Amino acid sequence: MSIAEKSLRLLVEKWLTPTPATPIRVTRFSRTHSNWRRYVRVEALRPQGSITLFFFQHDDGTWRVFPPETGRLTRRSYMGAI
Repeated sequence: MSIAEKSLRLLVEKWLTPTPATPIRVTRFSRTHSNWRRYVRVEALRPQGSITLFFFQHDDGTWRVFPPETGRLTRRSYMGAI
């Protein structure tokens, strides 16, 4: 994956295509409570109304519009010698 594909700025421009007439702004950035992964909330102001997208940072450093998969709990049992 190229550096450009990891850039949050380029991803925001791809999804929201900002222009001087339709600006974008970061309205929130923080970490999730469950696993402390970074996320950014971006809002685009359009004549029809605002559009809000969340971008989540994945373990490989990429930003995507869907959250990374969380580790699932697994239950294992072992049969030991009696």
